Amino acid sequence: MAGRTISEKILARKSGQDAQAGDLVVCEVDCALGTDGSVPMALDYFKAMGAENMRDSARLVFALDHYVPPTSPQTIELHRVMRDFAKRFGVTLHEAGEGIGHQLIVETGRALPGSLVVGADSHAVTYGALNCFATGIGSSDLAAIMLCGRIWLRVPDSIRIVLTGQLPSGVYAKDVALALAGMLGADGAAYQALEFAGPGVATLALEDRLVLSNLAVEMGAKTGIFPADAETVAYLQGRTRHAIEPVTADPDAHYSRTVEIALDALKPQIALPHLVDQVVALEDAAGTPVQMVYLGTCTGGRLRDFHQALAVLEAGGGVAPGVQLVVTPASREVRDAMAADGTLDAMIGFGATVVEPGCGSCCGTCGVIPGDGVSVISTANRNFKGRMGNAKASIYLASPAACAATATRGAVTDPREVSR
Repeated sequence: MAGRTISEKILARKSGQDAQAGDLVVCEVDCALGTDGSVPMALDYFKAMGAENMRDSARLVFALDHYVPPTSPQTIELHRVMRDFAKRFGVTLHEAGEGIGHQLIVETGRALPGSLVVGADSHAVTYGALNCFATGIGSSDLAAIMLCGRIWLRVPDSIRIVLTGQLPSGVYAKDVALALAGMLGADGAAYQALEFAGPGVATLALEDRLVLSNLAVEMGAKTGIFPADAETVAYLQGRTRHAIEPVTADPDAHYSRTVEIALDALKPQIALPHLVDQVVALEDAAGTPVQMVYLGTCTGGRLRDFHQALAVLEAGGGVAPGVQLVVTPASREVRDAMAADGTLDAMIGFGATVVEPGCGSCCGTCGVIPGDGVSVISTANRNFKGRMGNAKASIYLASPAACAATATRGAVTDPREVSR
């Protein structure tokens, strides 16, 4: 029997059959996330199915994160409906202000090696950093999981992403992800798994791996999955009481292709408006005027990201006149940690507008929205027209350090120039 990839092994375990790429399988779901952007429609489907009870409410998590704070009677009402449903069926609900659902799934130890974790939001792929098969689903799929606890999937082919070397100073995980997006294109990994491997993996912190898994969907991938190692175990310590059962690929596993990235050869990258895969070396866009800098999201809103940004802001002497700095921690845990170590006060001291933890500004549902003609550089994962709530704005994507360097100059700037 031919060897199996990590994705094939997990889906075989969860379906109870010898799953391999191309097979259709029905799998037991370990955890499913719904947000205020997806649950309301899922509840409509749930009702239409004639459902009266849930299969296992302990496997469901709701997060109020897309409309934080709610800005209309309609969003206030949908939050009420979600709260009432969660209370009735005993579903864990993360209140508005607790953070982005994807970050909360990771922080609360619900994404474990070898598990199948889904979310009714495309960036559920983030959890793959923890060696689980993680993917985004639709509201109808969420309703079906609520009813029966299972989901059908086609087992994806896998692309092996071999990382070698170690990131040089001034280059970060976001640069790796953007470089990969530039190489593969926006649909270059359509319905395939990106399986990260190679000696370079061990040099990446868990927070770095979350960035790479998160952006996998921007290349069309079904999931972006890492092996588990000491870094994985250390992150989960104190976050879960469950046994950790890592899944590794077989030496003779079949891959649709292999892509090698030498981390030590990378330079800072930037995605130009209005496509995630329109990636160039940041130096090629240097000097482009920017009026808003956005630090946050499920891609770049963790403590490590803010530390990297703050170091550059301090080295560069603060925010340039005419630049609006917006800071959105990915969760309350992150915000509390920023407050405890002085990062939050330092950001406020540089004139930052601090937004409640959530998704609002990133997807343009609420929070700080850019004006017409404004150029934004962001730590987020998407930059298509209208992404931040205004189709007349232009969004660039870069690392937290590159965003901070740009804030100090008012124009796209290589963070290595500021930190010298």
